[in-house]
Parts: sequence; structure tokens; C-alpha cells
Amino acid sequence: MALRYFLPFICFLMQTSLMAQKPMEDKVFDENIQTVRLFPASADLSGQTNPPVISLQAPAPLVLTFDDIAYEADLYSAKIIHCNADWTLSKLREADYLSQYNEFNINEYEYGINTRIPYIHYTFTLPTVTKSGNYIIKVYRGRNEANTVFTKRFMVFQNQVNIGASVVPPSNTSDRQSSQQIDVLINYSNRELLDPINNSKIVIRQNQRWDQAVYGLKPTFIREDLRQIDYRLFDGSNTFQAGNEFRFIDLRYVRTRGRNVASVKMEEDVVFAEAGIDESRDGQGYLEYLDLNGQYVIMNVERQNHNLESEYILVTFNLKSPELPESPYILGALTQWGTVPDAKMSYNPQKECYQSTLFLKQGWYDYQFGLKSEDGWQTAPFEGSHFQTENQYEIYFYYREMGSRYDELIGYSLINPNKRRF
Repeated sequence: MALRYFLPFICFLMQTSLMAQKPMEDKVFDENIQTVRLFPASADLSGQTNPPVISLQAPAPLVLTFDDIAYEADLYSAKIIHCNADWTLSKLREADYLSQYNEFNINEYEYGINTRIPYIHYTFTLPTVTKSGNYIIKVYRGRNEANTVFTKRFMVFQNQVNIGASVVPPSNTSDRQSSQQIDVLINYSNRELLDPINNSKIVIRQNQRWDQAVYGLKPTFIREDLRQIDYRLFDGSNTFQAGNEFRFIDLRYVRTRGRNVASVKMEEDVVFAEAGIDESRDGQGYLEYLDLNGQYVIMNVERQNHNLESEYILVTFNLKSPELPESPYILGALTQWGTVPDAKMSYNPQKECYQSTLFLKQGWYDYQFGLKSEDGWQTAPFEGSHFQTENQYEIYFYYREMGSRYDELIGYSLINPNKRRF
């Protein structure tokens, strides 16, 4: 009898324990939720491509936007969750990092204007937090956390260490034409670090991608007299495939064709577009041009309001290729780096190409093609890989005090060598 009353409590504890152990991630759970964006507030359209990283003392907040494909507005709420460096739940209580109750109503919304597919555009300014580190914003419907529609990661840092980083040719000579090595030097003269080998962590990611981020690097050496930690490794663990500049499709127009758009067809209730036929770039020389490093910008040059007057378009992508043992995927922020179901392409024997149709809001989109493997996405078979490629790298430096319950993010650096973005 007593056990029956304790079972719900035991189940709750087990569920909480599993959540604490499982890394949290960027994920959309409802197919009606589209174009989820989180970035530092900016009047510049290109600010949409900036990573969701902000200083603890930043004057401008992070802004969340998303669309709900619906006729009527719904009640959405948000919750902020603090995480460890590995994205598992930290042991901080909500009152430790928030000065207000941790449930926020998303009250700012507007209806799409004269669009074929109806949608409601939501905007939410994230609340200020009091601790640095990794965070998740969880958005759910009807104040019911079990009805979560998406989760999104963001980071809050303090400038307590100086991070010097550079892109250099890889130590392994066989990788020098196709890869980029990231050497990092940490100066901690402004912060006392006890046992930094065991109590600090460094994370490096390329082009805002968590799926290929590098964790667990060990310092080459520590200079306690200079208060420096050097990560200049020779085993390839701090090396990334350089890849190639991203392909792009210009969907800023619906009444004419943008760049890399073969056709546009406007029906009464939907807009269709066909991308040009892409081919493999493997074996070709490097070609320099501007890109967004895999991101996208919502933009409409035929109307004034980008957020409310932009159409949603069914866009078919085409990759010229013989049939392969494994299907390629469309990679980039437009497919959450290959995680949405429509990222996987299907072979069309009549056209002798792989195809997939994505549901995209008007704008400018970067993308590449890749194959799924045990070691992550392999883009070289379609895109090639060149050391000269312009990539964006972020370095995160975490530290946990003795006896602390969470990982502080005490250093952050973004490097964009040979920056050529527009």
C-alpha cells in the first residue's frame, strides 16, 4: 500500500536523474514551429547570423523569434535551464541564476501579412541571468512543460581570462591542404585558478556547430609563473576539416528568380521553388567568395517587413549524382545541421539526381551536402576541403571552483580569420 503512494515520487526522481545525465540540445518537437532564431539584439539584419552568446554584463539582450504555422495565436511559455559544460543539467537551483520566477509568458506576437501560408511571428527578449555558463531556453505550449515545442541553447560568459587563438596549418603534414588547426593560449592573470588541469575545460566549435565541437583537450603545458595555459597540440585533436565555402540559394524574391533558383511558381495557397542543379565540387580548386558560414538570414526585398510579409516556400534541392550506397543530406542551419527528417535526400532515377524539399521562409540560405558516418558528417565527397576556406571558430573556457555546483564560463573568443562575410 505504501509503495503505491511512493511510486509517482520515485518515477519523478528517476526522470529527473535521467534528464540530469542526458545532454540537452537544440531541437524542435512540433512541425508547425518554424524558423527558430536566437541571437543578440541588433538592428542589423546580419546580426541574425551571430551566435547566441552574450556577456553577463552585456547591455543588449538575446532575442528569440519563431513562427507558428497557424491561424490563431497560442499561449507559449518559456523556462531557462542552467547546464554544465557538457550540456547536462547543473545542480544550481533556479533562484541561484534568476532573480524572478522561472516561467515567462511569450506575449509579443504578430500575424503574418497577406501571406499564402498563415503564421504568427513570436518575439521574446530573454531575461537577465546572474551566473555565467551554458543555458537552455525551453518553450512549451499552454503552460504545460510536457508539451514542449522546442529547446534552444545559449551561453553567458564573463571576461575573466584572456584567450588568444589562431588558425595554423595542421601538425600532421598529410592534413595541411584540407584541415585547419586551432592553437589556443589562455592567460589567467586576472583570475585565480586552482588545479586548472582538472578543474578547467575548453571547447572549440566551428561555424556554430555543436555536432562537431571539440571537447576534452588537455593542455600542452601550463606556465604558472606567467599564469598561462597552452593548447598547442600535435596529435590532431584540435584539428578541423576546413571544408569549402558554402553553397547558397537566394529566396528573397517570389515574383522573380533569385540566384541559384531555377524556377518559382506561385499558387493560390503556396509558393514552390526549384533550386538549380548542384554538382560535386570534390577535386576542384578552391574558389573564394562570400558566404554566411552555414547560417541564414530572413529577408524579403519585394516587401518592407521581413518578419511578417515573407512567404513560406516549398523549395526542392537537386544534387546531380549517380545512385550511392547511402543517401546524402542537406547540411546547414536550414536543416538544423541535418537533423530534420527532410534533410535526407531521395534518389530520382529519371533526373539522375538526389532531391529533397524543404519548407523555408524567404531569405538567403547557406547549405552543403554530406554523408552520415560514425565519425560525424562527411562533406568532402561533395564539397572538397581546402585550408584556405574561411570558417568561424569559437573558443569557450569553463572553470569549476573546488566544491562548486556548476561550470562557470569565464572566457570566450570568436575568431574569423580571413573574414569575408557580408
